[in-house]
Amino acid sequence: MSMRSQPVRTVDTVALARRVRGPVLQPGDDGFTTEIAGFNAAIVHRPDVVVGATDAGDVAAAVGWAAEQGLAVAVQSTGHGQLAATDGGILITTRRLDEVRVDPVARRARVGAGVRWRSVIETAAKHGLAPLNGSSSGVGVVGYTLGGGVPVMARTFGFAADHVRAVELVTADGMLRRADAESEPDLFWALRGAGRIGFGVVTAIEFDLVPVRSLYGGGIFYPASATADVLHAFRTWAPTLSEQTTTSIALLRLPDLPQLPEPLRGQFVVHLRIAHLGGVEEGERMLAPMRAAAPVLIDSVAEMPYVGVDAIHSEPTDPMPEHHAGVVLRHLPAEAVDALIAAAGPHVEVPLAMVELRLLGGALARQAAVPNAVSGRGGAFSLLGLGPLLPGLEQVVPAVVGSVLDALEPFAAPGLALANFRGSLEATDGPYGAWPSADAGRLSEIKNFYDPAGVFGSGKRSLVG
Repeated sequence: MSMRSQPVRTVDTVALARRVRGPVLQPGDDGFTTEIAGFNAAIVHRPDVVVGATDAGDVAAAVGWAAEQGLAVAVQSTGHGQLAATDGGILITTRRLDEVRVDPVARRARVGAGVRWRSVIETAAKHGLAPLNGSSSGVGVVGYTLGGGVPVMARTFGFAADHVRAVELVTADGMLRRADAESEPDLFWALRGAGRIGFGVVTAIEFDLVPVRSLYGGGIFYPASATADVLHAFRTWAPTLSEQTTTSIALLRLPDLPQLPEPLRGQFVVHLRIAHLGGVEEGERMLAPMRAAAPVLIDSVAEMPYVGVDAIHSEPTDPMPEHHAGVVLRHLPAEAVDALIAAAGPHVEVPLAMVELRLLGGALARQAAVPNAVSGRGGAFSLLGLGPLLPGLEQVVPAVVGSVLDALEPFAAPGLALANFRGSLEATDGPYGAWPSADAGRLSEIKNFYDPAGVFGSGKRSLVG
């Protein structure tokens, strides 16, 4: 049996509306466009019906109804992780599942599927704790974590998925299940790292928090003229760092906007990001080689409360149309830096907003205490390219991102990939392309066991972010 995407205006959506508490909308209804919108404005979903779930019961009812009608199911929370638009079927939005509970004694949080990291950060901070969020607190917790999640403090604590204690989800049979180390262990393994493949609709997740109130962190911006000096300094400095330091560096082409500091407006800059768990004096010594590498435009690195963590990466907060793709590198020799500058440096006219290198290793390289399906362990650096899909650039940007990745292909780590950073590569490699063959085979078996009819897509991601 396969799921179809036929129009449902001839199907009894009135019966669906009676089963759920949240809104049931079809194309043309008031609120439909707002309900399906996500962060990546380039992705426009075209479901036949959308259900705004208010609780796990709504999710179960919507999945059950879709199965009865033979319709495919997709799910969206914040839309940050979208890779492709849904076409037909039913879209379940989970943004209304916004519960946040913190147990300060157990150092654990329980959050609903619609929660963004900002809410968790602020709630946990009241108890001197912090979650393992990524570079932007506006991202949804669940999609990020199910894809592994590379935190701001990644080298110290590992992947966000490594700290998950339980996942609650509705599977294709309409059942609400709880997966943890004792219950549904195979499903628990798969969800933590490969959960976005589509084993069900997650309604809540529980994970450990870490005892961090503050850190030594921020960013340093360098001018375009210092690109080569800074990148070569970074490639020799970064591998010497302890696990207490997580860092990345990005080539940014910034727009000419008044909200940006004057030295950055409309400029090509190099942006070094730092998150160090240690004292200020220790941090100053650690960062000294990079501060001396080239003239500095802006240096914001200092001790900061964890609630200010967004200042490290300073990522955009408004929805935008974008395309991205990334690979894992096995090493970063001088030749790799030269190739990167030749492909995306300040003297190349390319429509890219960001090309980023992240230092991996440390705790990221170690398997979790309860093993999971996180991919990409063992890489030295990740490389990510991102560009805005503005009118006229819809074909150009993907080609340019691809050319940057191709330029670094000789330095890529065979068989390693970060699921959340693959982006458009998933379209060519397939949904299991981030995993070695043994793990891919196991994931496929688990997928077929819990979704034999392909309710959540036959090998396609059902969780779009």
